[in-house]
Amino acid sequence: MACVVNKHIVIIFFLLIILHSFYIIAHSKELDEKKPCKRFVLYYHNILFNGTNVANATSASITNTSKLGNFGHGMLVVFDDPLTKDNHLLSPPLARAQGFYFYDMKTEANAWFAYTLIFNSTEHKGTINIMGADMMGETTRDLSVVGGTGDFFMTRGIATFRTDVVQSFDYFRLEMDIKLYECY
Repeated sequence: MACVVNKHIVIIFFLLIILHSFYIIAHSKELDEKKPCKRFVLYYHNILFNGTNVANATSASITNTSKLGNFGHGMLVVFDDPLTKDNHLLSPPLARAQGFYFYDMKTEANAWFAYTLIFNSTEHKGTINIMGADMMGETTRDLSVVGGTGDFFMTRGIATFRTDVVQSFDYFRLEMDIKLYECY
């Protein structure tokens, strides 16, 4: 008798797992890489502190380079950079990018970024978290959007970087094409 009851419990358990799997499949969203649920382009402006530009600097090198190679290997930079709708530095910022990057290759220019876009405007409120490798030698580079809050709650997607301007080591501007594929 106990053997029959145990068989029924096992069968019911497996039926529940199968029903739950069908429910998950039926209610899952299908992602279309050609059609993001939100998309916008922002310009990221970075002004590195060089010892004389205290009033304008938006980032600072925390560690010096390691002297391994000629590409700044080991240098860590912390930033609080403005993001604008167009490529003009003095345009009103729509958000701020706060985080860090470090140069992590000794054979070519490459940085690894981890930062949060902080929106506090009438258009958007909340954050978007971005991280990944910026292979600077490439024309465009994709970094992962790994989450967010507020208007961007639990979002995921891709931030495509394109270098817009580099003026020596002190200033660069990136065009960020942000495509969000999970929006709640």
